[in-house]
Amino acid sequence: MTAMSSVEPRVTSRPALQPPSPGPEETIAQSLLDSPAAGPRALRGSSLRSAGYVISILLSLLAAPLLIRHLGNTGYGRYMVVIAIVAVIAGLTEGGLNATAVRRYANTSGARRARTMGDALGVRLILTTLGACAAVGFAAVAGYGAPLVIGTALASAGMVLQLVQGLYAVSLESELRLGWLTTVELLRQIVSVSLLVALIIAGAGIVPLLGVAVPASAASLLLTAWLVRGRIPLRPAFTHRGSWPALIRESIPWAAVAAANIVYFRLAIILTSLISNGAQTGYFATSLRVIEVLVGIPAVAVTAVYPILARTVHGDGERFSHASGRLFELALVVGVWMVLCLEIGAGFVIHVLAGNQADPAITVLRIQGPAVLATFLAVACGYPLLTLRRYRDAIAANLTALVISGALTSTLVGPLGARGAAIAALSAEFAMAALTVWFLHRAAPAMRLRAGTVAAIALAGGIATGLGLLAPVQPVIAAIIGSGLYFALLHLLGRLPPEVREILAKRTRPANR
Repeated sequence: MTAMSSVEPRVTSRPALQPPSPGPEETIAQSLLDSPAAGPRALRGSSLRSAGYVISILLSLLAAPLLIRHLGNTGYGRYMVVIAIVAVIAGLTEGGLNATAVRRYANTSGARRARTMGDALGVRLILTTLGACAAVGFAAVAGYGAPLVIGTALASAGMVLQLVQGLYAVSLESELRLGWLTTVELLRQIVSVSLLVALIIAGAGIVPLLGVAVPASAASLLLTAWLVRGRIPLRPAFTHRGSWPALIRESIPWAAVAAANIVYFRLAIILTSLISNGAQTGYFATSLRVIEVLVGIPAVAVTAVYPILARTVHGDGERFSHASGRLFELALVVGVWMVLCLEIGAGFVIHVLAGNQADPAITVLRIQGPAVLATFLAVACGYPLLTLRRYRDAIAANLTALVISGALTSTLVGPLGARGAAIAALSAEFAMAALTVWFLHRAAPAMRLRAGTVAAIALAGGIATGLGLLAPVQPVIAAIIGSGLYFALLHLLGRLPPEVREILAKRTRPANR
Protein backbone atom coordinates (compact mmCIF):
# COMPACT_ATOMS: atom_id res chain seq x y z
CA MET A 1 0.00 0.00 0.00
CA THR A 2 5.30 3.89 0.75
CA ALA A 3 8.56 2.66 1.46
CA MET A 4 8.76 0.22 4.27
CA SER A 5 10.22 1.49 7.52
CA SER A 6 13.23 -0.01 9.22
CA VAL A 7 11.10 -1.52 11.97
CA GLU A 8 9.39 -4.01 9.67
CA PRO A 9 9.83 -7.63 10.77
CA ARG A 10 12.30 -9.76 8.92
CA VAL A 11 11.67 -13.41 8.19
CA THR A 12 14.26 -15.71 6.70
CA SER A 13 13.37 -16.45 3.09
CA ARG A 14 12.78 -20.01 1.92
CA PRO A 15 12.18 -21.47 -1.53
CA ALA A 16 8.60 -20.71 -2.55
CA LEU A 17 7.83 -24.30 -3.59
CA GLN A 18 8.98 -25.89 -0.34
CA PRO A 19 6.60 -25.17 2.55
CA PRO A 20 8.64 -24.23 5.64
CA SER A 21 8.60 -26.35 8.72
CA PRO A 22 6.76 -24.85 11.69
CA GLY A 23 8.98 -22.69 13.80
CA PRO A 24 9.21 -19.32 15.53
CA GLU A 25 9.40 -17.47 12.23
CA GLU A 26 6.09 -18.89 11.01
CA THR A 27 4.20 -17.52 13.99
CA ILE A 28 5.26 -13.94 13.34
CA ALA A 29 1.77 -12.90 12.32
CA GLN A 30 0.15 -14.46 15.39
CA SER A 31 2.78 -13.10 17.80
CA LEU A 32 2.48 -9.60 16.43
CA LEU A 33 -1.32 -9.64 16.35
CA ASP A 34 -1.45 -10.88 19.96
CA SER A 35 0.97 -8.25 21.24
CA PRO A 36 0.11 -4.79 22.61
CA ALA A 37 2.08 -3.33 19.68
CA ALA A 38 -0.51 -4.58 17.17
CA GLY A 39 -3.00 -1.75 17.74
CA PRO A 40 -0.56 1.16 17.40
CA ARG A 41 1.12 -0.52 14.46
CA ALA A 42 -2.21 -1.08 12.72
CA LEU A 43 -3.14 2.53 13.43
CA ARG A 44 0.09 3.80 11.90
CA GLY A 45 -0.35 1.41 9.00
CA SER A 46 -3.93 2.56 8.48
CA SER A 47 -2.77 6.17 8.40
CA LEU A 48 0.03 5.24 6.03
CA ARG A 49 -2.26 3.36 3.69
CA SER A 50 -4.79 6.17 3.73
CA ALA A 51 -2.04 8.69 2.96
CA GLY A 52 -0.85 6.49 0.12
CA TYR A 53 -4.39 6.29 -1.20
CA VAL A 54 -4.69 10.09 -1.08
CA ILE A 55 -1.45 10.35 -3.06
CA SER A 56 -2.97 7.94 -5.57
CA ILE A 57 -6.00 10.21 -5.81
CA LEU A 58 -3.77 13.21 -6.47
CA LEU A 59 -1.97 11.23 -9.15
CA SER A 60 -5.27 10.29 -10.76
CA LEU A 61 -6.15 13.98 -10.95
CA LEU A 62 -3.31 14.32 -13.43
CA ALA A 63 -5.02 11.96 -15.84
CA ALA A 64 -8.75 12.33 -15.12
CA PRO A 65 -9.25 15.85 -16.57
CA LEU A 66 -7.23 14.92 -19.65
CA LEU A 67 -9.20 11.69 -20.03
CA ILE A 68 -12.60 13.39 -19.77
CA ARG A 69 -11.65 16.12 -22.21
CA HIS A 70 -10.00 13.64 -24.59
CA LEU A 71 -13.00 11.27 -24.73
CA GLY A 72 -15.69 13.90 -24.28
CA ASN A 73 -18.65 13.67 -21.92
CA THR A 74 -20.34 10.82 -23.82
CA GLY A 75 -17.12 8.93 -24.49
CA TYR A 76 -16.13 9.17 -20.84
CA GLY A 77 -19.51 7.78 -19.86
CA ARG A 78 -18.86 4.76 -22.13
CA TYR A 79 -15.41 4.35 -20.59
CA MET A 80 -16.87 4.39 -17.08
CA VAL A 81 -19.56 1.85 -18.03
CA VAL A 82 -16.82 -0.63 -19.00
CA ILE A 83 -14.95 0.11 -15.78
CA ALA A 84 -18.19 -0.50 -13.87
CA ILE A 85 -18.82 -3.83 -15.60
CA VAL A 86 -15.30 -5.07 -14.87
CA ALA A 87 -15.59 -3.89 -11.25
CA VAL A 88 -18.83 -5.82 -10.83
CA ILE A 89 -17.25 -8.97 -12.25
CA ALA A 90 -14.20 -8.47 -10.03
CA GLY A 91 -16.44 -8.27 -6.99
CA LEU A 92 -18.32 -11.40 -8.00
CA THR A 93 -15.22 -13.47 -8.80
CA GLU A 94 -13.12 -12.26 -5.87
CA GLY A 95 -15.22 -14.76 -4.02
CA GLY A 96 -14.30 -13.58 -0.51
CA LEU A 97 -11.00 -15.40 -0.89
CA ASN A 98 -8.89 -12.54 0.41
CA ALA A 99 -10.87 -12.26 3.65
CA THR A 100 -10.77 -16.02 4.14
CA ALA A 101 -7.04 -16.11 3.37
CA VAL A 102 -6.31 -13.33 5.88
CA ARG A 103 -8.29 -15.14 8.56
CA ARG A 104 -6.48 -18.43 7.92
CA TYR A 105 -3.08 -16.78 7.57
CA ALA A 106 -3.53 -15.05 10.94
CA ASN A 107 -4.41 -18.32 12.68
CA THR A 108 -2.18 -20.94 10.97
CA SER A 109 1.48 -21.50 10.20
CA GLY A 110 3.91 -23.71 8.32
CA ALA A 111 2.72 -26.28 5.81
CA ARG A 112 -0.95 -25.70 6.58
CA ARG A 113 -0.64 -22.02 5.74
CA ALA A 114 1.33 -22.74 2.56
CA ARG A 115 -1.28 -25.24 1.39
CA THR A 116 -4.12 -22.79 2.05
CA MET A 117 -2.44 -20.07 0.02
CA GLY A 118 -1.67 -22.45 -2.85
CA ASP A 119 -5.28 -23.65 -2.91
CA ALA A 120 -6.55 -20.07 -2.80
CA LEU A 121 -4.36 -19.14 -5.78
CA GLY A 122 -5.76 -22.05 -7.76
CA VAL A 123 -9.36 -21.09 -7.00
CA ARG A 124 -8.59 -17.44 -7.74
CA LEU A 125 -7.23 -18.17 -11.23
CA ILE A 126 -10.19 -20.35 -12.16
CA LEU A 127 -12.83 -17.89 -10.93
CA THR A 128 -11.23 -14.76 -12.36
CA THR A 129 -10.73 -16.35 -15.78
CA LEU A 130 -14.40 -17.31 -15.90
CA GLY A 131 -15.30 -13.82 -14.72
CA ALA A 132 -13.24 -12.17 -17.45
CA CYS A 133 -15.04 -14.25 -20.07
CA ALA A 134 -18.39 -13.24 -18.57
CA ALA A 135 -17.50 -9.53 -18.71
CA VAL A 136 -16.56 -9.74 -22.38
CA GLY A 137 -19.70 -11.74 -23.13
CA PHE A 138 -21.92 -9.16 -21.42
CA ALA A 139 -20.33 -6.29 -23.37
CA ALA A 140 -20.94 -8.17 -26.61
CA VAL A 141 -24.55 -9.11 -25.82
CA ALA A 142 -25.35 -5.58 -24.63
CA GLY A 143 -24.36 -4.28 -28.06
CA TYR A 144 -21.61 -1.93 -26.90
CA GLY A 145 -19.72 -2.33 -30.18
CA ALA A 146 -16.38 -3.89 -31.11
CA PRO A 147 -14.09 -1.22 -29.55
CA LEU A 148 -15.76 -1.49 -26.13
CA VAL A 149 -15.82 -5.29 -26.29
CA ILE A 150 -12.08 -5.35 -26.98
CA GLY A 151 -11.54 -2.74 -24.26
CA THR A 152 -13.54 -4.87 -21.83
CA ALA A 153 -11.32 -7.85 -22.66
CA LEU A 154 -8.17 -5.85 -21.90
CA ALA A 155 -9.59 -4.35 -18.70
CA SER A 156 -10.67 -7.85 -17.63
CA ALA A 157 -7.14 -9.19 -18.18
CA GLY A 158 -5.86 -6.42 -15.92
CA MET A 159 -8.50 -7.44 -13.37
CA VAL A 160 -7.18 -11.03 -13.33
CA LEU A 161 -3.63 -9.83 -12.65
CA GLN A 162 -4.77 -7.42 -9.95
CA LEU A 163 -6.83 -10.02 -8.09
CA VAL A 164 -3.90 -12.46 -8.10
CA GLN A 165 -1.70 -9.67 -6.74
CA GLY A 166 -4.29 -9.02 -4.03
CA LEU A 167 -4.05 -12.61 -2.87
CA TYR A 168 -0.26 -12.45 -2.74
CA ALA A 169 -0.63 -9.29 -0.65
CA VAL A 170 -2.44 -11.26 2.07
CA SER A 171 0.99 -12.04 3.52
CA LEU A 172 1.88 -8.35 3.73
CA GLU A 173 -1.49 -7.45 5.23
CA SER A 174 -1.51 -10.21 7.84
CA GLU A 175 2.01 -9.40 9.02
CA LEU A 176 1.11 -5.68 9.10
CA ARG A 177 3.81 -4.89 6.54
CA LEU A 178 1.63 -2.02 5.47
CA GLY A 179 4.42 0.21 4.24
CA TRP A 180 5.22 -2.20 1.45
CA LEU A 181 1.53 -2.69 0.77
CA THR A 182 1.22 1.06 0.24
CA THR A 183 4.23 1.02 -2.07
CA VAL A 184 2.67 -1.66 -4.25
CA GLU A 185 -0.57 0.30 -4.63
CA LEU A 186 1.29 3.50 -5.44
CA LEU A 187 3.34 1.68 -8.07
CA ARG A 188 0.19 0.46 -9.82
CA GLN A 189 -1.25 3.98 -9.80
CA ILE A 190 1.96 5.59 -11.04
CA VAL A 191 2.20 3.16 -13.96
CA SER A 192 -1.49 3.61 -14.78
CA VAL A 193 -1.43 7.41 -14.71
CA SER A 194 1.83 7.62 -16.65
CA LEU A 195 0.51 5.40 -19.42
CA LEU A 196 -2.86 7.15 -19.56
CA VAL A 197 -1.22 10.55 -19.94
CA ALA A 198 1.17 9.24 -22.60
CA LEU A 199 -1.66 7.63 -24.56
CA ILE A 200 -3.85 10.73 -24.36
CA ILE A 201 -0.99 12.89 -25.63
CA ALA A 202 -0.55 10.38 -28.48
CA GLY A 203 -4.26 10.67 -29.34
CA ALA A 204 -5.10 7.05 -28.49
CA GLY A 205 -8.65 5.75 -28.61
CA ILE A 206 -10.72 4.12 -25.90
CA VAL A 207 -9.33 0.59 -26.45
CA PRO A 208 -5.69 1.24 -25.47
CA LEU A 209 -6.86 3.50 -22.64
CA LEU A 210 -8.82 0.60 -21.15
CA GLY A 211 -5.82 -1.66 -21.76
CA VAL A 212 -3.66 0.36 -19.35
CA ALA A 213 -4.94 -1.93 -16.58
CA VAL A 214 -2.74 -4.77 -17.88
CA PRO A 215 0.77 -3.28 -17.47
CA ALA A 216 -0.25 -1.40 -14.29
CA SER A 217 -1.52 -4.58 -12.60
CA ALA A 218 1.45 -6.60 -13.89
CA ALA A 219 3.91 -4.17 -12.30
CA SER A 220 2.23 -4.41 -8.87
CA LEU A 221 1.97 -8.20 -9.20
CA LEU A 222 5.70 -8.61 -9.87
CA LEU A 223 6.69 -6.38 -6.94
CA THR A 224 4.32 -8.16 -4.54
CA ALA A 225 5.59 -11.58 -5.65
CA TRP A 226 9.15 -10.47 -4.92
CA LEU A 227 8.19 -9.14 -1.48
CA VAL A 228 6.39 -12.32 -0.34
CA ARG A 229 8.75 -14.88 -1.85
CA GLY A 230 9.57 -17.52 0.72
CA ARG A 231 6.55 -16.67 2.85
CA ILE A 232 3.84 -18.16 0.65
CA PRO A 233 3.86 -20.36 -2.48
CA LEU A 234 3.79 -18.26 -5.64
CA ARG A 235 2.31 -21.01 -7.81
CA PRO A 236 -1.33 -22.11 -7.60
CA ALA A 237 -2.03 -25.60 -6.32
CA PHE A 238 -4.07 -27.78 -8.67
CA THR A 239 -2.91 -31.17 -7.35
CA HIS A 240 -5.14 -31.34 -4.28
CA ARG A 241 -8.40 -29.87 -5.47
CA GLY A 242 -10.23 -31.96 -2.87
CA SER A 243 -9.60 -29.15 -0.36
CA TRP A 244 -11.09 -26.50 -2.65
CA PRO A 245 -14.75 -27.10 -1.64
CA ALA A 246 -14.04 -26.30 2.02
CA LEU A 247 -12.17 -23.15 1.04
CA ILE A 248 -14.96 -22.08 -1.30
CA ARG A 249 -17.67 -22.83 1.28
CA GLU A 250 -15.87 -20.64 3.81
CA SER A 251 -15.54 -17.85 1.25
CA ILE A 252 -19.10 -17.96 -0.11
CA PRO A 253 -20.68 -15.76 2.62
CA TRP A 254 -18.03 -13.07 2.11
CA ALA A 255 -18.48 -13.43 -1.64
CA ALA A 256 -22.23 -12.95 -1.38
CA VAL A 257 -21.78 -9.76 0.64
CA ALA A 258 -19.10 -8.43 -1.71
CA ALA A 259 -21.17 -9.29 -4.76
CA ALA A 260 -24.26 -7.48 -3.47
CA ASN A 261 -22.14 -4.47 -2.48
CA ILE A 262 -20.32 -4.20 -5.79
CA VAL A 263 -23.45 -4.72 -7.87
CA TYR A 264 -25.54 -2.17 -6.00
CA PHE A 265 -22.80 0.47 -6.13
CA ARG A 266 -22.41 0.08 -9.89
CA LEU A 267 -26.05 -0.61 -10.69
CA ALA A 268 -27.02 3.06 -10.85
CA ILE A 269 -24.63 3.96 -13.67
CA ILE A 270 -25.37 0.81 -15.66
CA LEU A 271 -29.13 1.48 -15.44
CA THR A 272 -28.58 5.16 -16.23
CA SER A 273 -26.69 4.20 -19.39
CA LEU A 274 -29.66 2.06 -20.46
CA ILE A 275 -32.47 4.45 -19.45
CA SER A 276 -31.09 7.93 -20.09
CA ASN A 277 -29.00 9.63 -22.76
CA GLY A 278 -25.23 9.89 -23.08
CA ALA A 279 -25.04 13.39 -21.59
CA GLN A 280 -26.83 12.44 -18.35
CA THR A 281 -24.78 9.25 -18.09
CA GLY A 282 -21.64 11.37 -18.47
CA TYR A 283 -22.69 13.81 -15.71
CA PHE A 284 -23.41 10.97 -13.34
CA ALA A 285 -20.21 9.16 -14.36
CA THR A 286 -18.16 12.25 -13.48
CA SER A 287 -19.81 12.50 -10.05
CA LEU A 288 -19.53 8.76 -9.49
CA ARG A 289 -15.84 8.84 -10.34
CA VAL A 290 -15.24 11.33 -7.53
CA ILE A 291 -17.31 9.30 -5.06
CA GLU A 292 -15.71 6.05 -6.21
CA VAL A 293 -12.25 7.38 -5.42
CA LEU A 294 -13.24 8.67 -1.99
CA VAL A 295 -15.18 5.61 -0.82
CA GLY A 296 -12.05 3.54 -1.34
CA ILE A 297 -10.43 5.25 1.65
CA PRO A 298 -12.44 3.51 4.42
CA ALA A 299 -11.81 0.06 2.92
CA VAL A 300 -8.08 0.81 2.67
CA ALA A 301 -7.96 2.09 6.25
CA VAL A 302 -10.08 -0.65 7.87
CA THR A 303 -8.25 -3.55 6.22
CA ALA A 304 -5.21 -2.57 8.31
CA VAL A 305 -7.23 -3.46 11.41
CA TYR A 306 -8.93 -6.58 10.04
CA PRO A 307 -6.15 -9.04 11.01
CA ILE A 308 -6.54 -7.87 14.63
CA LEU A 309 -10.31 -8.33 14.47
CA ALA A 310 -9.85 -11.82 12.99
CA ARG A 311 -7.39 -12.74 15.72
CA THR A 312 -9.38 -11.37 18.71
CA VAL A 313 -12.98 -12.11 17.74
CA HIS A 314 -13.14 -15.39 19.68
CA GLY A 315 -10.30 -15.20 22.19
CA ASP A 316 -10.52 -11.58 23.40
CA GLY A 317 -14.05 -10.22 23.20
CA GLU A 318 -13.26 -7.07 25.16
CA ARG A 319 -10.44 -6.11 22.81
CA PHE A 320 -12.63 -6.88 19.80
CA SER A 321 -15.48 -4.69 21.07
CA HIS A 322 -13.11 -1.84 21.90
CA ALA A 323 -11.50 -1.96 18.46
CA SER A 324 -14.92 -2.05 16.76
CA GLY A 325 -16.18 0.94 18.75
CA ARG A 326 -13.09 2.98 17.94
CA LEU A 327 -13.48 2.12 14.26
CA PHE A 328 -17.02 3.49 14.31
CA GLU A 329 -16.05 6.80 15.94
CA LEU A 330 -13.04 7.31 13.69
CA ALA A 331 -15.17 6.55 10.61
CA LEU A 332 -17.74 9.10 11.74
CA VAL A 333 -15.12 11.81 12.30
CA VAL A 334 -13.29 11.26 9.01
CA GLY A 335 -16.47 10.66 7.01
CA VAL A 336 -18.07 13.94 8.14
CA TRP A 337 -14.84 15.79 7.36
CA MET A 338 -14.70 14.38 3.83
CA VAL A 339 -18.34 15.31 3.17
CA LEU A 340 -17.54 18.82 4.40
CA CYS A 341 -14.67 19.15 1.92
CA LEU A 342 -16.73 17.68 -0.90
CA GLU A 343 -19.75 19.92 -0.41
CA ILE A 344 -17.62 23.06 -0.24
CA GLY A 345 -15.32 22.09 -3.10
CA ALA A 346 -17.77 20.34 -5.46
CA GLY A 347 -17.64 23.09 -8.07
CA PHE A 348 -13.86 23.23 -8.01
CA VAL A 349 -13.54 19.45 -8.32
CA ILE A 350 -15.91 19.20 -11.30
CA HIS A 351 -14.25 22.12 -13.10
CA VAL A 352 -10.84 20.53 -12.63
CA LEU A 353 -12.06 17.18 -13.91
CA ALA A 354 -14.35 18.16 -16.76
CA GLY A 355 -14.35 21.93 -17.27
CA ASN A 356 -17.33 24.28 -17.44
CA GLN A 357 -19.25 22.06 -19.86
CA ALA A 358 -19.92 19.64 -17.01
CA ASP A 359 -21.51 22.21 -14.65
CA PRO A 360 -24.67 20.08 -14.21
CA ALA A 361 -22.43 17.47 -12.53
CA ILE A 362 -21.80 19.90 -9.64
CA THR A 363 -25.35 19.52 -8.36
CA VAL A 364 -25.15 15.78 -8.92
CA LEU A 365 -21.96 15.58 -6.84
CA ARG A 366 -23.43 17.67 -4.02
CA ILE A 367 -26.45 15.37 -3.88
CA GLN A 368 -24.32 12.24 -3.86
CA GLY A 369 -21.55 13.62 -1.61
CA PRO A 370 -22.97 12.56 1.80
CA ALA A 371 -22.85 8.96 0.56
CA VAL A 372 -19.14 9.07 1.48
CA LEU A 373 -20.07 9.32 5.17
CA ALA A 374 -22.49 6.43 4.83
CA THR A 375 -19.77 4.32 3.22
CA PHE A 376 -17.35 5.06 6.04
CA LEU A 377 -19.88 3.88 8.62
CA ALA A 378 -20.92 0.83 6.60
CA VAL A 379 -17.31 -0.32 6.14
CA ALA A 380 -16.29 0.41 9.75
CA CYS A 381 -19.21 -1.65 11.08
CA GLY A 382 -19.31 -4.16 8.24
CA TYR A 383 -15.87 -5.67 8.87
CA PRO A 384 -16.56 -6.44 12.56
CA LEU A 385 -19.98 -7.81 11.59
CA LEU A 386 -18.43 -10.16 9.04
CA THR A 387 -15.68 -11.13 11.46
CA LEU A 388 -18.44 -12.21 13.85
CA ARG A 389 -19.76 -14.32 10.94
CA ARG A 390 -23.07 -12.49 10.89
CA TYR A 391 -23.27 -13.07 7.18
CA ARG A 392 -27.05 -12.99 6.89
CA ASP A 393 -27.14 -9.54 8.46
CA ALA A 394 -24.45 -8.21 6.13
CA ILE A 395 -26.15 -9.74 3.08
CA ALA A 396 -29.52 -8.32 4.16
CA ALA A 397 -28.03 -4.81 4.43
CA ASN A 398 -26.41 -5.01 1.01
CA LEU A 399 -29.43 -6.57 -0.70
CA THR A 400 -31.63 -3.84 0.76
CA ALA A 401 -29.30 -1.26 -0.76
CA LEU A 402 -29.38 -3.15 -4.07
CA VAL A 403 -33.19 -3.14 -4.18
CA ILE A 404 -33.40 0.55 -3.23
CA SER A 405 -30.77 1.51 -5.80
CA GLY A 406 -32.47 -0.42 -8.59
CA ALA A 407 -35.99 0.78 -7.76
CA LEU A 408 -35.10 4.44 -7.29
CA THR A 409 -32.75 4.60 -10.27
CA SER A 410 -35.41 3.10 -12.57
CA THR A 411 -37.99 5.54 -11.21
CA LEU A 412 -36.01 8.77 -10.94
CA VAL A 413 -33.55 8.74 -13.84
CA GLY A 414 -36.29 9.27 -16.42
CA PRO A 415 -37.63 12.57 -15.02
CA LEU A 416 -34.49 13.79 -13.21
CA GLY A 417 -31.60 12.34 -15.22
CA ALA A 418 -28.26 12.23 -13.42
CA ARG A 419 -29.73 13.91 -10.33
CA GLY A 420 -32.19 11.03 -10.00
CA ALA A 421 -29.33 8.53 -10.17
CA ALA A 422 -27.48 10.46 -7.45
CA ILE A 423 -30.55 10.45 -5.18
CA ALA A 424 -30.93 6.71 -5.71
CA ALA A 425 -27.25 6.04 -4.92
CA LEU A 426 -27.35 8.23 -1.80
CA SER A 427 -30.53 6.60 -0.48
CA ALA A 428 -29.15 3.11 -1.02
CA GLU A 429 -25.87 3.92 0.73
CA PHE A 430 -27.52 5.38 3.84
CA ALA A 431 -29.98 2.49 4.06
CA MET A 432 -27.10 0.03 4.03
CA ALA A 433 -25.12 2.04 6.59
CA ALA A 434 -28.06 2.31 9.00
CA LEU A 435 -28.79 -1.41 8.81
CA THR A 436 -25.12 -2.38 9.21
CA VAL A 437 -24.68 -0.19 12.30
CA TRP A 438 -27.87 -1.59 13.84
CA PHE A 439 -26.94 -5.20 13.08
CA LEU A 440 -23.49 -4.78 14.64
CA HIS A 441 -24.91 -3.10 17.75
CA ARG A 442 -27.27 -6.05 18.12
CA ALA A 443 -24.52 -8.63 17.54
CA ALA A 444 -21.93 -6.98 19.81
CA PRO A 445 -23.82 -5.08 22.55
CA ALA A 446 -20.57 -4.51 24.44
CA MET A 447 -19.42 -2.21 21.64
CA ARG A 448 -20.14 1.37 22.64
CA LEU A 449 -21.83 3.60 20.06
CA ARG A 450 -22.34 6.80 22.02
CA ALA A 451 -25.19 9.04 20.88
CA GLY A 452 -23.50 12.11 22.40
CA THR A 453 -20.44 11.59 20.23
CA VAL A 454 -22.57 11.24 17.10
CA ALA A 455 -24.47 14.44 17.90
CA ALA A 456 -21.30 16.43 18.67
CA ILE A 457 -19.57 15.36 15.45
CA ALA A 458 -22.67 16.10 13.39
CA LEU A 459 -22.98 19.56 14.99
CA ALA A 460 -19.33 20.41 14.35
CA GLY A 461 -19.58 19.20 10.76
CA GLY A 462 -22.79 21.11 10.05
CA ILE A 463 -21.46 24.40 11.42
CA ALA A 464 -18.14 24.08 9.59
CA THR A 465 -19.80 23.14 6.29
CA GLY A 466 -22.27 26.03 6.45
CA LEU A 467 -19.59 28.61 7.19
CA GLY A 468 -17.31 27.14 4.50
CA LEU A 469 -20.05 27.45 1.87
CA LEU A 470 -20.69 31.06 2.88
CA ALA A 471 -17.03 32.10 2.97
CA PRO A 472 -16.31 34.61 0.14
CA VAL A 473 -13.06 32.93 -0.86
CA GLN A 474 -11.80 30.38 -3.38
CA PRO A 475 -13.34 26.90 -2.69
CA VAL A 476 -10.04 25.23 -1.78
CA ILE A 477 -9.31 27.93 0.79
CA ALA A 478 -12.88 27.69 2.06
CA ALA A 479 -12.49 23.93 2.48
CA ILE A 480 -9.26 24.44 4.44
CA ILE A 481 -10.96 27.03 6.67
CA GLY A 482 -13.94 24.73 7.16
CA SER A 483 -11.66 21.80 8.01
CA GLY A 484 -9.75 23.82 10.58
CA LEU A 485 -12.98 24.99 12.18
CA TYR A 486 -14.35 21.42 12.21
CA PHE A 487 -11.40 19.94 14.08
CA ALA A 488 -11.21 22.95 16.40
CA LEU A 489 -14.86 22.42 17.33
CA LEU A 490 -14.22 18.71 17.91
CA HIS A 491 -11.36 19.63 20.23
CA LEU A 492 -13.51 22.14 22.15
CA LEU A 493 -16.30 19.58 22.45
CA GLY A 494 -13.83 16.94 23.67
CA ARG A 495 -14.51 14.68 20.69
CA LEU A 496 -11.17 14.76 18.92
CA PRO A 497 -10.23 11.06 18.70
CA PRO A 498 -7.25 10.04 20.85
CA GLU A 499 -5.87 8.17 17.84
CA VAL A 500 -5.49 11.49 16.02
CA ARG A 501 -3.61 12.95 18.98
CA GLU A 502 -1.40 9.86 19.09
CA ILE A 503 -0.52 10.18 15.41
CA LEU A 504 0.32 13.85 15.88
CA ALA A 505 2.41 13.02 18.96
CA LYS A 506 4.39 10.47 16.94
CA ARG A 507 5.30 13.23 14.51
CA THR A 508 6.73 15.43 17.25
CA ARG A 509 8.96 12.99 19.11
CA PRO A 510 11.81 10.77 17.88
CA ALA A 511 11.19 7.11 17.18
CA ASN A 512 12.06 4.71 19.97
CA ARG A 513 13.94 2.42 17.66
